[in-house]
Amino acid sequence: MILTERETPKGLLVSVCDRGLIGETFENGKFSITVTEEFYGGEEAGESEVVNSLARASVANLVGERSVSLAIEQGHVEETNVLDIDGTLHAQFLRM
Repeated sequence: MILTERETPKGLLVSVCDRGLIGETFENGKFSITVTEEFYGGEEAGESEVVNSLARASVANLVGERSVSLAIEQGHVEETNVLDIDGTLHAQFLRM
């Protein structure tokens, strides 16, 4: 997975995507997402690093089967709230 952390005035913003998705665009009529290098580009990370980042995140954006599934397994995202955009999973969460 590719992991990026950004400190913002409102807390830690985490973006995670599956390897190989950067530069791809997915559409399904209503929704479209482009996995840009600017937003999702970061460092290769293992599960434990991603789990740690998600636990500290105020906001997270996730794209890809592995990334979204890990967020579901860890209780950060409910499966019913996951979007399937052209066969690719996308989820976000905001901790208040």
